[in-house]
Amino acid sequence: MNYLTEFFGGLVAIMISIIPVTILWTLLTGNVIFGMDIIGNFMGMVTAIGNAGFVGLLALVFIMYFFMECKKDCKK
Repeated sequence: MNYLTEFFGGLVAIMISIIPVTILWTLLTGNVIFGMDIIGNFMGMVTAIGNAGFVGLLALVFIMYFFMECKKDCKK
């Protein structure tokens, strides 16, 4: 179980570090990288959370909690 936890923790750390690079690449070149439109997906997520009312607020709190916990755990 510890092996899987470390594996997925490392995978999440890699994904979180790739996101800023893909955003910068999209802003500088206007092209998507790895077939992902990060900015479009992020804007769609923000719009969906904004339109969801209280459920959107709860989802935002959950997402922030996830990233705060990952920040603590991923630095080990």
